[in-house]
Amino acid sequence: MKTLILYATKHGAAREVAGRISKHFGDAVVCDLKQSDIPDPAQFGSIIIGSSIYAGMIRKEAKTFISQNKDMLLSKKLGLFLCGLDKNHGQEVYDANFPPELLQAAKIKSSLGGIYDPKKAGAMGRFIMKIVTKNKEYSDTIDNQKIKQFAEEIQV
Repeated sequence: MKTLILYATKHGAAREVAGRISKHFGDAVVCDLKQSDIPDPAQFGSIIIGSSIYAGMIRKEAKTFISQNKDMLLSKKLGLFLCGLDKNHGQEVYDANFPPELLQAAKIKSSLGGIYDPKKAGAMGRFIMKIVTKNKEYSDTIDNQKIKQFAEEIQV
């Protein structure tokens, strides 16, 4: 059964996590939801969708893909992941961003960490990070153990 891993990212953390997830599969195809050459998701048995989180919201590309493909996604083995420096995104973040039917159908939902690189953030982003988190340094909270558990769970 082939696996399609789709991600939406602003600065690259979700791309990094999607790549790390794919290493646990022999047949995974990884695609950026901003690209137009996404293979037909109906051809895959498992679909994983991930997005970075900003102000509690997933990226627009992920929201659009989910709304346009909800019925098809309900027929697949589905995994959802979020990327952000807070690895413990609460249920309220999932509830605000995904249809209830998808949340119920998903085999696994997980927050897998994120990356903050001040060199990639604009002036406003750096200012917000400094005020909200008191962080002005490079941070990487991607959790490889959680990624491994996520990949194992979706394969069961």
